[in-house]
Amino acid sequence: MFDGTPNALMLAGLIGLGGILVGFILAYLFVAISQNAEQKRFQQTTRRESERAIQAERQRLRTIYNLISALTATLNYQRVMDTALDLSADVLNAPQTPTNQLIRAVLLFSTNASGPPHLIVGSARHFTPFDLQVKLPGSSGVLAKTIEEGVAVFSKEIANDPELESLASLRNCKAIYCIPLRVHLENYGIMFFAHSDPAFFIPAHREILDLIGQQTVTALQNARLYGDLAQEKERMAESQEEARKKLARDLHDGPTQSVAAIAMRVNFARRLMERDPKAGAEELYKIEDLARRTTKEIRHMLFTLRPLILESQGLVAAFEAMADKMKDTYSQNVIIQADAKVVEQLEMGKQGVIFYIAEEAVNNARKHAQAAHIWVRLKFAGSDLARLEIQDDGVGFNVGAVDSTYETRGSLGMVNMRERTELVSGLLRIDSAEGKGTHIQVLIPLTEEASDRLRRGETPR
Repeated sequence: MFDGTPNALMLAGLIGLGGILVGFILAYLFVAISQNAEQKRFQQTTRRESERAIQAERQRLRTIYNLISALTATLNYQRVMDTALDLSADVLNAPQTPTNQLIRAVLLFSTNASGPPHLIVGSARHFTPFDLQVKLPGSSGVLAKTIEEGVAVFSKEIANDPELESLASLRNCKAIYCIPLRVHLENYGIMFFAHSDPAFFIPAHREILDLIGQQTVTALQNARLYGDLAQEKERMAESQEEARKKLARDLHDGPTQSVAAIAMRVNFARRLMERDPKAGAEELYKIEDLARRTTKEIRHMLFTLRPLILESQGLVAAFEAMADKMKDTYSQNVIIQADAKVVEQLEMGKQGVIFYIAEEAVNNARKHAQAAHIWVRLKFAGSDLARLEIQDDGVGFNVGAVDSTYETRGSLGMVNMRERTELVSGLLRIDSAEGKGTHIQVLIPLTEEASDRLRRGETPR
C-alpha cells in the first residue's frame, strides 16, 4: 500500500500513465493490423475481379476471333448469314446482359420483273413463320434511313415504325440497331438486332455489332464472288460445249455435205469421161469450183473459231477480215464502221468478246435475215461507254416469240450474245420487227463507274 507521501503518489501516477500509454499502443496496433488485413482482402478481391475481367475480355476477344474466322472460312452465302447471327449472340452474351431475347435478322434486297426492289428475310432468329415470309419495301422508317444514309441506326421507336410494326416478332422489343450491308456501291441489304430492354444496346455492344456487320458484308461479297466464279466456270463449260455443237452442225450442213457431193460427182465424172470426154472435163471444172468453195467455208469456220488476226492486228482488222470472208464465202455484204480510238480503250480480252458478239450477230443475219446489207459499228456512247451495233435490212423477226421458243430450238445465238455481253459487264438490246430488219446494240463500260451506272439502269440514249 502507498503511504501517502509525495514520492509514493508520484510513482502511482507514473504507473497509471504507463498503463494508459500501453492501452493506446495496443489499440493503435490492433487498428493498424485490422486495416492492413482489410487492405489485403480488398487487394485480393480487386485482383480476382481484375483477373475475371481480363478472363472475360479474353473470352470475348476469342469469341470475336472465332466469329471472324467462321465468317471468312465459308464461301456459302446462306452459311455466312446464319453464322453471323448465331455468333453475334455469343459475342454479346454476359450474365448481366443475356441475349436469349435478342431478335436478329438479315434482310436482303430482291428484285423481280413485276415490281420495285424490296427486302426479304435471308436469315433470322426468333422470327415467327409469318415474319419469315414478309417483304418490306425499305422506303420508310428506320430501314429507309439505314439504306439512304449508309450508316448504322439506333432507334427506340419500333412501335411507331411504319414498316417494323408489321413484324409480330418485334412487338415486345423496345430498341433496335440496324446495320447496312454495303460495300462501295454494292448494297446487299440490312442486318438488324432488336431487344426488349431499351438499355441493351450500350456503346460497347454497338461497337461489336458494327464490327460484325463489317465482317459479314465482306464475307457476303466473297461468297457472291465465289458464286459468280462458279457460275462463270459453268457458263464457260456450256459455251465450249455449244461451240462444239455449233461446229458439228456447221460442218454437217456445209463442208460435210459438200465433200459428199464432191465424191459422188467425181464418180459421175469418171464414168462420164469414158463416154464423153468433153462433158467429163466440164464436170471436173464444176467439181473444182465446189472444192474451192468448200475450202473457203472450212477456212471461214477456222477463222471464227480463232481469229489470229485479232491477236496480231486488233479488233478493227478482225472485223474487216470477217467482212471480207463473208463476202468471199457467202457473197454477203458486211459494212464495217469502227472507231480505232474506242478499240484503244479496250483490253484484248474485251476485244475478243466483242468480236464474237458481232460475229454471232452477223452470222445469224446471214442465215436468217435475207439481208442485202449488214452494218457493224463500234463507237463511243459518252466518255466512258462504247456502243457496238449490228444492223441489217432483212426480213426481221418477232423478238418475244423467238425468246419464248428458245428451249425447243437447236440454235442458241441470242443466248450466246447475252452471255458474252455479261462477260464485259455490258447491256444488250435487240430491236426487230417482221419486215423492218434487226438492230442489235451492246453498251460496253470502259470504266468501273460506267459499269456501276449500267447496273443501276442508267443508260445513254
